[in-house]
Amino acid sequence: MNAQFKKGVLQLVVLKTILEDDLYGYEMVTRINKVIDVNEGTIYPLLKRLLNDHLLESYLKESKEGPPRKYYHITELGQKTYADLLAEWTDFSATVNAYLKGESTDDKE
Repeated sequence: MNAQFKKGVLQLVVLKTILEDDLYGYEMVTRINKVIDVNEGTIYPLLKRLLNDHLLESYLKESKEGPPRKYYHITELGQKTYADLLAEWTDFSATVNAYLKGESTDDKE
């Protein structure tokens, strides 16, 4: 997949993934890889930015398989941001798809 396409949609996909469950980083990468191919080196800087923007919170949780894991939880602001991004993405992708199919997009400016 084109790297620019991934970059443009990754925040939306991460927020959707965390909306479903609190997750730790590797678990998140595994779930996201079912949709788009990403690696941990791409996800962790994004998670840090989302934490700084107060869209996510993190907490440590004991693990049976080693040291405690850092879990991520979506905040109320993160849920609102997700809803806004989803609406924007839905509108944008529908417009682009219509254009690529040769359909009229005159109502968009």
